[in-house]
Amino acid sequence: MARPKPEEIRRVAVVGCGTIGAGWAALFLARGLEVVASDPAPGAEDRLRAFVARAWPALRDLGLTTAVEPKGLSFAEDVEAALDGAQFVQENVPEDEALKVALFARMDAVLPPEVVIASSTSAFLISALQRDCRHPGRCVLGHPFNPPHLVPLVEVAGGEKTDAETVDWAMGFYRAVGQHPIRLKREIYRHVANRLQSVLWNEAVNLVEQGVAEPADIDAAVAYGPGLRWALMGPFLTHHLGGGAGGLAKAFEMFGAPQEGADDPAMRRALSPELKARLLAAQDAIAGGRSIAELEAARDRDLVAIRMAIGDAKD
Repeated sequence: MARPKPEEIRRVAVVGCGTIGAGWAALFLARGLEVVASDPAPGAEDRLRAFVARAWPALRDLGLTTAVEPKGLSFAEDVEAALDGAQFVQENVPEDEALKVALFARMDAVLPPEVVIASSTSAFLISALQRDCRHPGRCVLGHPFNPPHLVPLVEVAGGEKTDAETVDWAMGFYRAVGQHPIRLKREIYRHVANRLQSVLWNEAVNLVEQGVAEPADIDAAVAYGPGLRWALMGPFLTHHLGGGAGGLAKAFEMFGAPQEGADDPAMRRALSPELKARLLAAQDAIAGGRSIAELEAARDRDLVAIRMAIGDAKD
């Protein structure tokens, strides 16, 4: 049987209904999908329904749904029952590799081969999770960020045995439900965003340990400084604008090299000419085809909007 187009999916299974699974369920329901959830934990159904009810006003505020209340949610304690008729599966069980490998094999054994199985795993490789599946080509990473019904990023990657069209399809599905998927060109432990977060966390802890600042002030250094920009742009676009009219090339010239003789693990790394050339070649994609002036105007407008929206909450 042919796989439906991503926008044609109507029934999904959410396996594992902790914080992440419940967030996925709320999002899928808001986008008009029928959701069958499964979780063996005592009281899981009641907790899930309560979570969805709490999340619904925010989903309405975002314009993801116009429905007054959620409809289309059902619950099955048995995984196989939840999978019956599912056109897509989002797995969210605890971060235990052996548990996930066994569950993937169990789901793979009963699902039609065209049904995509996506994992929300925050660390493991799909190559490991798909190893006991008869149809590993349909297994893919679909890693969200908490809370997934409000944070749109989804990291998508295939494993060694994943079909390329499965990754393409998953990218399309997550776009169809209003998320912003990014494609990982290869698997890596903890994916992309968690690795970036880990670097910042490690340095924050180092600064406390070294007596540089207290945790509350380090949090403020992020929340009132680069964190505001990070809501709008990542490190490459930030550097592009940091170079002024000269863009990324000027930023490399101004900021690109470590200070001579500096002994500071947080200093910038030296960039080879080859890497600089590769990044400069991606400059148009980084900027989205917009000029420096256009980017600065958009940045400033959105920073004002962010500060007006959250200013009282921070004070």
